[in-house]
Amino acid sequence: MPRRPLSLRLKGATVLRDGEMQKRSLVIQQGRISKGPLPEVDLTGYLLLPGIIDMHGDAFERHIAPRPSAPFPLETGLRATDRDAAVNGVTTAWLAQSWSWEGGHRGPDFAEKLLTGLDHYRSHALSDLRIQIRCETHTVDTAERLLSAVERHKIDYVVFNNHLDEALHLARLRPEEITLWAKKAGRTPKEHMALVHAAQEQTSRVPRYLCKLAERFDQLGVRYGSHDDPDGDTRERFSMIGAKICEFPTARPAAALAKAVGDHVVMGAPNIVRGGSQSGNIAASDLVEARLCDALVSDYYYPALAQSAFRLVDDGIMTLPKAWKMISETPARIMGLADRGHFDFGRRADVAIVNAKTRAIEGTISGGRITHLVGEAAHRFFYSSASMQLAAE
Repeated sequence: MPRRPLSLRLKGATVLRDGEMQKRSLVIQQGRISKGPLPEVDLTGYLLLPGIIDMHGDAFERHIAPRPSAPFPLETGLRATDRDAAVNGVTTAWLAQSWSWEGGHRGPDFAEKLLTGLDHYRSHALSDLRIQIRCETHTVDTAERLLSAVERHKIDYVVFNNHLDEALHLARLRPEEITLWAKKAGRTPKEHMALVHAAQEQTSRVPRYLCKLAERFDQLGVRYGSHDDPDGDTRERFSMIGAKICEFPTARPAAALAKAVGDHVVMGAPNIVRGGSQSGNIAASDLVEARLCDALVSDYYYPALAQSAFRLVDDGIMTLPKAWKMISETPARIMGLADRGHFDFGRRADVAIVNAKTRAIEGTISGGRITHLVGEAAHRFFYSSASMQLAAE
């Protein structure tokens, strides 16, 4: 039985509307932002912020396989991911799934399994869950298979990345890391390096492969970008083939080049919250301050999204409306989602209900349906529901 969307007026809260924090009501009707008299819920003491739009997150991997050797059924993992997102105010999320020569959970076989699994789960989903394909550049022989999967499963976002250099570097200087990498994939270091060298042999065919994919992505309306660009030259090459989203540039020149040519720069919210990159790359806050970053994503941890916005406020880098825009309106614009990302009449009713004092997300509404509700906010909703029922009697 389909879940009916809310028809309510949320009053008393401070609402992010038209780029400002305003004391006003927010009306939800038939899954959309609306207006007019409706039953009311008093949310005095709360902030009503647009639902978070997460362009890149791989936290789902931990829900599907909490340990590398202990996988769980896909539906169990997707359901846990869905709830993890909702609890943290996320209403639209791309799960970043690798399409790599590495195989295992990062290989094409598993990617297609996940795509099929999400197709089956989507009708039960709380949030709008999608999949981003992280395509390793040296997967040349999978071109037709990848394009078929993209078209069949209606994939709308692909990023290119290249982990070969990292593997070769680790093999020379930190072989213990290769041992760990191989163990996670269920193979020996020797077997892992054999895959690395086999992929490396495809190098001369990579440019044509990427151009072929880019041309077809343009025809299908797929947005695409690159991941972990180390320098401006790399970003420029990707930009020239149409990959206009720069995810997690590892150094300032890559981000600066992206902005100079009109590309979008995306960084990880955990980088902001923790005060720097866990892998030693450039600090996201430095790029935000320099206006070289457009949007923030969960990367590997959903709670960091809302926390990063408040951290930017606390550090005096941005006002809350501008900081929240980096996790809502701007990602919506980058991904061409005109129906969400900010509050306006007729748009999707995606709302994060935030306790103004504790900054805890106590409620999430996705497409007009409650997907998460706890604490005092839950009491307000249930009290209002009980009052409305008594009034009706």
